[in-house]
Amino acid sequence: MLRFAVRRLLLLVPILIGLSLLVFVWIRALPGSPAQALLGERATDESIAHVRSQYGLDEPLYEQYWRYLQTVGSGDLGTSIRSRRPITEEIRERFPATVELSISAMLFATLIGIPLGFVAAKRHGGLTDNASLFLSLIGVSIPIFFLALILKWIFAVELGWLPSVGRQDVLIDADHPTNFYVLDGIITRNWTAAWDAVKHLILPAIALGSIPLAIIARITRASVLDVQNEDYVRTARAKGISTGAVDRRHVLRNAMLPISTIVGLQVGLLLSGAILTETVFAFPGIGTWLKEAIDNRDYPVIQGACSSSRSSSCS
Repeated sequence: MLRFAVRRLLLLVPILIGLSLLVFVWIRALPGSPAQALLGERATDESIAHVRSQYGLDEPLYEQYWRYLQTVGSGDLGTSIRSRRPITEEIRERFPATVELSISAMLFATLIGIPLGFVAAKRHGGLTDNASLFLSLIGVSIPIFFLALILKWIFAVELGWLPSVGRQDVLIDADHPTNFYVLDGIITRNWTAAWDAVKHLILPAIALGSIPLAIIARITRASVLDVQNEDYVRTARAKGISTGAVDRRHVLRNAMLPISTIVGLQVGLLLSGAILTETVFAFPGIGTWLKEAIDNRDYPVIQGACSSSRSSSCS
């Protein structure tokens, strides 16, 4: 076991180096440059050359890559070209927003997906089962950004029930000791701020959790169908145990094994959809931060964010 763990850790080194090389080459293959994005369309050749020299962009690529590895290895991710702030400081500010959104989306997906899949399996072949299959197919197929725009138009623009942008109303005065807005409102007992933060999370969480919800519902349905035909379930029913007790103790408990596995996998995939969701709702998290960095060709931010998270958002 120890030998296997050591071998896997050693294999992690070339994987990380290869990933860093791909990120480094990919961002430099983008059209434009940080100097042009920073100075604008009317920048002169002299000013562009000055900015490139200031940030070492005129050096050979292998020297830039070596400096990038040294920076990441030292734990200092560098400074943003656009904001001139340390990247680690911006990550500390932005990361809680994405975590809060991801947790909300996963809660939405599991709390609705598991009961929906269970009910569909118990009514196999019926109207509820067919409707759940149809809705889960729609949930997997519809693009996140399109669903986000539809939700925003219906519930924010037409009905005016929920806010459409940001994490909190700008008119609310609230302290943020942890930068998790809902938790901060509870800690400081500012219930108005906490409820407002929850309302700002509802639409982005629904949009981001739509695909995980559909997948969890389908996996739950398939798993429950497999388990409820097992011999021990039939034996429990033959003993006269109530249907509810059989479902709780035998069917759902054993069906949760593959469901918990797929839930864990979906948590990592939420980060890839966070960019689109946060962009549509102007949610100030890692997703919008990376999107702005790509637009501005802010190489240190893209490199630093991908180096710190190694998430699918950078692939």
